[in-house]
Amino acid sequence: MCLAIPAQITEIEDRRGKVTLAGNVREADFSLIDAPAVGDWVLVHAGFAIEKLDPKDARETLALFAEMQEGIGGFGAP
Repeated sequence: MCLAIPAQITEIEDRRGKVTLAGNVREADFSLIDAPAVGDWVLVHAGFAIEKLDPKDARETLALFAEMQEGIGGFGAP
C-alpha cells in the first residue's frame, strides 16, 4: 500500500528542498509540481511532492490520520 503524507514546504533550493510535518524535517523533490513556494502544503510520496494541497485540505487529512492513530492505539502498538 502506498501513502502520500501532507507536509509544508520550508526550504527550496532549485527543484529540491525540505518539508516539515509535526516537527519532522525531510528532503523532498519538487520537480513534479508547478511553482512550489515556501509555505505551500504538498502531498509527499517516496520523497517527491506529487500535488499541491489547499491548507484546509491538508489540515483535514492530518486530522484524519490523527484519528486513525488514536483508534489503533498509536503507531507501533502491539
